[in-house]
Amino acid sequence: MLERVTSGQGRTEMEPAATHAAAVQRLVASYRAIPPSAPVRLAKKTSNLFRARARTNAPGLDVSGLGGVIAVDPVAMTADLGGMCTYEDLVAATLPHGLAPLVVPQLKTITLGGAVTGLGIESTSFRNGLPHESVLEMDILTGAGEVVTAAPGGEHDDLYRGFPNSYGTLGYATRLRIELEPVEPFVALRHVRFRTLEALVETMDRVVRERVHDGEPVDYVDGVVFSATEAYLTLGRRTDEPGPVSDYTGMDIYYRSLQHDGTEPRRDRLTIHDYLWRWDTDWFWCSRAFGAQNPALRRVWPRRWRRSSVYWKLVALDQRWSVADRLEARKGRPPRERVVQDVEVPVEECAAFLHWFLREVPIEPVWLCPLRVREDGPAHPEPGSQPWPLYPLRTGQTYVNVGFWSTVPATPGQPGATNRLIEREVTARHGHKSLYSDAYYERDEFDRLYGGEAFATLKERYDPSSRLLDLYSKAVQRR
Repeated sequence: MLERVTSGQGRTEMEPAATHAAAVQRLVASYRAIPPSAPVRLAKKTSNLFRARARTNAPGLDVSGLGGVIAVDPVAMTADLGGMCTYEDLVAATLPHGLAPLVVPQLKTITLGGAVTGLGIESTSFRNGLPHESVLEMDILTGAGEVVTAAPGGEHDDLYRGFPNSYGTLGYATRLRIELEPVEPFVALRHVRFRTLEALVETMDRVVRERVHDGEPVDYVDGVVFSATEAYLTLGRRTDEPGPVSDYTGMDIYYRSLQHDGTEPRRDRLTIHDYLWRWDTDWFWCSRAFGAQNPALRRVWPRRWRRSSVYWKLVALDQRWSVADRLEARKGRPPRERVVQDVEVPVEECAAFLHWFLREVPIEPVWLCPLRVREDGPAHPEPGSQPWPLYPLRTGQTYVNVGFWSTVPATPGQPGATNRLIEREVTARHGHKSLYSDAYYERDEFDRLYGGEAFATLKERYDPSSRLLDLYSKAVQRR
């Protein structure tokens, strides 16, 4: 249980600094105890990665004690936390102060360190960028076995900028200090229906630039595409106005509440807590694969088990025992290819990409989330620059994250055929894709897309003995 003490300037310390320091010492000791020839991995119970890795018998890094909130400063609107702190725990500590992280990824067990080294996104990203863009400083255990503090403009500014999208190949965050922003108790929602993808994207682009729609301010934006003729933007507004709220942790399912036939938006209200976790209960819509949306099963499925971490464990079991493939084989069908991806394409390419995707890939629904590199953040990027070299999105450009998470029939003799097809289309449309799942790039193309030259320079400085894997080996070769 976390100890709570209050110090000066309104700062609330959740976990004494000495406790955190001891945890860092254990982490460093466990790192040094791993044989040089063995792979280095975190010893943690949950993961939000969707790519297989080679098995190892080597002990993992001891991250016990790094999962807590160290301090919340409601006056400065900052929080210090361990690298393994989950967003669920962080939000629980900040909401009582009327504050939240600038970006809260959708799934409760995503860690702060994971969201920075592996990226994250949500409906505030059109104004707040990605999670790493609100990091003020972070302590990182590097591949050289040293703990350094990386901050913009400091001695390790290069590591601060190169750490996002490095996936543990340069080191592991042990502590992060992040910005927080004020929130209201409720979020008022408008689900706006579009019958063409072009109209949806045009409206999204305008909302991102103007932060208003039909005279109402917009604080949160995301969307769902059910088909080329049925798509929705959800526009959220912070409010303290009292009134009834919906609950999508019971029988009702959030993504189904978006759908309507009217020309006027469907309106809804959620508490800020339930809004932040609206996608976690049913893992967006992926819980349907386990029967959790069947009314009869849902009635007896405990609420505490309606969460992404439970579904992920079911997926892990399937991957281990190939349950789905065996069922397909009994029906005389080939195995299925997993297509679990988030990609970013420029807003100008979004409608065309969606039309292509809906024609070529049998997956629906599809999630949309606009984002822009943050121009007023700690990194202070120059206009038109690419301030985060390993995921080189350009300042001043609106991108749209397109998320799709399912399986498709496998192509015999062509492993990853659909994923490769998507990679080519994304690259052709000047986009990027996240690396938390399967990737099939050739080495030269990968280095060109993901800052290979910058990565090599960082690797030489912070992991000169190549104690950690390189990014290509980890993301594509699944080592």
